[in-house]
Amino acid sequence: MAVVFDIKTDPRRSGSLVDAGGADQPADLVSNMSATADTARPRHPEKAHRPDQPILKKPDWIRVKAPGSPAWAATNKIVRDNKLVTVCEEAGCPNIGECWEKKHATFMIMGDTCTRACAFCNIRTGLPAALDPNEPESVADAVAKLGLSHVVITSVDRDDLADGGAQHFAQTIAAIRRRAPKTTIEILTPDFLRKDGALETVVAARPDVFNHNLETVPSKYLKVRPGARYFHSIRLLQQVKQLDPTIFTKSGIMVGLGEEREEVLQLMDDLRTAEVDFLTIGQYLQPTKKHHPVIRFVEPSEFKSFEAVANAKGFLLVSSSPFTRSSHHAGEDFARLQARRKAHLG
Repeated sequence: MAVVFDIKTDPRRSGSLVDAGGADQPADLVSNMSATADTARPRHPEKAHRPDQPILKKPDWIRVKAPGSPAWAATNKIVRDNKLVTVCEEAGCPNIGECWEKKHATFMIMGDTCTRACAFCNIRTGLPAALDPNEPESVADAVAKLGLSHVVITSVDRDDLADGGAQHFAQTIAAIRRRAPKTTIEILTPDFLRKDGALETVVAARPDVFNHNLETVPSKYLKVRPGARYFHSIRLLQQVKQLDPTIFTKSGIMVGLGEEREEVLQLMDDLRTAEVDFLTIGQYLQPTKKHHPVIRFVEPSEFKSFEAVANAKGFLLVSSSPFTRSSHHAGEDFARLQARRKAHLG
């Protein structure tokens, strides 16, 4: 994953690439790097009284170098000087050292509190604060100052808003276009469930990449992603292509939640039916004892197998590895998507 800045400056605020998919989960070495917690209330009140789940010992391949390079330190200084909170720290992302060294950035908009309570996710849950009307311009200003060639914009779920935050996404995209016209824009959105017209509003803003993560196979939705609907998410991605075929579409899942291989292969077919261009597959890592347990650690060879099958099924691009995350290498991957579409069209 890439750096995610929550524009709010309260040091107690936290952000997460939720969906963002679940695909951004903690590794041991960064588990203590999160921002100061708000002790006024539990971070996950809906999970507080659940029984503890076992946490499996991580295998040798779930290891990364501790961050600390000069380039990483420079990014860290930007974060500290601006009193920003990052999901890289908050979620304990295992790719923090690599991404911060490259000064990659993914901005999380619409606050730090999610209206969903997914079993895999470490984002704070509860009733969110009102939207900040200045946030789109603040994000655009930061993108311009950082000189980003590619930016990822994500958010928490905002079921409390009539449009699910669609207009806020559109305003943020428009603001970036004005301030940094050469920057390509990728968005990682919630599902806009029961928000009529929301998707059309976001697509009309013309992001370069539209990402919405399925997170897991349909048989696991009731326990893992109870607030969402699998086939609604498939239909959402399909509608993006119907509304604007030029937009690249992308979706990601976690493995290690108890899914069967055949279920993953069927999910690939469902995404190809929806004409999704890019698939990401990463290992689920359990944030706390109150979250869904890791059922197993998928071996690197299995990730390679998934990649080979997905490529054969016709995806333009596939990223499948234990450390694959939704926004990891997003800029490089966008360039690959462009090249492969051009080659495919001849």
